[in-house]
Amino acid sequence: MMDDGQTTAPSESGLSIVIPAYNEERRLPRTLDEISRYSARLGRSLEVLVCDDGSEDGTRALVESRARGDPFLRLIALPHRGKGAAVRAGMLAATMPYLMLCDADLSMPIEDLDRFVVALDQGCDLAVGSREGPGAQRYGEPARRHLMGRVFNLFVKLLVVRGLDDTQCGFKGFARRAAQDLFARQRMDGFSFDAEILFLARRRGYSMKVVGIDWYFNDDSRVRALPDTLRMTLDLLRIRLNDLRGRYRTASGAVDSSEDVLS
Repeated sequence: MMDDGQTTAPSESGLSIVIPAYNEERRLPRTLDEISRYSARLGRSLEVLVCDDGSEDGTRALVESRARGDPFLRLIALPHRGKGAAVRAGMLAATMPYLMLCDADLSMPIEDLDRFVVALDQGCDLAVGSREGPGAQRYGEPARRHLMGRVFNLFVKLLVVRGLDDTQCGFKGFARRAAQDLFARQRMDGFSFDAEILFLARRRGYSMKVVGIDWYFNDDSRVRALPDTLRMTLDLLRIRLNDLRGRYRTASGAVDSSEDVLS
């Protein structure tokens, strides 16, 4: 049914999982099954927000159908604007004290979510998933894709965020106050939003902890290796320009008014 616009009071230790989705009808069922299994032992209140970025397949119908039987599942239906816009919508709509960004293909074992929850329990503002961090393992990634990622990370370090070896991992945890502040200032609608959010987190003094994960390469990725990498590299320059122009000093306002929030 349509969300009535009322704000739900955050749970003392609850977790919101935000999943951006674009044409994910095929991959989402396994991800939602895994999260449902995980929720049975989580011991915390849980909500899952699937933020549909204007999918052209059956993603929305799938989530609507599953939400009828899963009380913790919500759909945020959006026009197609990009992964960053979908994530922003979910993060600003989430209601729990801890907010977790999770890729739709769930390319890490669901049990690795525990590592992020522990880091947030210990008081850090951001738990940054990393395929390069201590204890991390990559499985099945082609050497060419890994090399392109390393080259992009070099540009990230030079232009935007020093000291982080993997800004683009699709798994990040946030304390609620940090998420509300950072995503309200976000300007990038595409894949470069990760670097922008981490840039803002550094500028605004939030504490970060790198969380190494086990990551399994999926050759059905929505990232187009060469064109998206080039576009994201140009976006790094836009982030610096936005900062110089003072565009991050105030929040941008919330979500696109054309979205529908369903539960």
